[in-house]
Amino acid sequence: MSAGENVLLTLWVGGLWITGYLVVPALFASLDDRMLAGDLAGSVFSLMSWVGLVCGGVLLLAVVLRERGRSLTAWRLWVLAAMLLIVAIGLFALQPQMQALKAQGIGPGSVQAIEFGRLHGVSSVLFLINSILGLLLVGSGVRPAAKA
Repeated sequence: MSAGENVLLTLWVGGLWITGYLVVPALFASLDDRMLAGDLAGSVFSLMSWVGLVCGGVLLLAVVLRERGRSLTAWRLWVLAAMLLIVAIGLFALQPQMQALKAQGIGPGSVQAIEFGRLHGVSSVLFLINSILGLLLVGSGVRPAAKA
């Protein structure tokens, strides 16, 4: 893996883990206002999604260019593509729906609260999947090991 690819992968996957498993829990633990904590968490997740789109897009392009005709059989390509798809679903589908529900007002037990909870659950599962896929790439790199 080139130094540039290492930096991009570290920025993306490291950012995922720091955001989801350190920063956001710290926000909810530190702030008494859960709405404020949620708003801040949403902003941080959105920012990390854009980082993921840029880093993942460049990494995917690097794999395609390196593998050329073999790219469809390169598992790293499919892992990167899956991660990018998950980021895009979160950023362009789930987050806007969640924002719209919050703008309507979410009362305890309301239809909006139930739908927000469902979307939040889907988002959390997708984030966990991306976190694990990212660790898989960090552990193996985005480039196959050189043959001896």
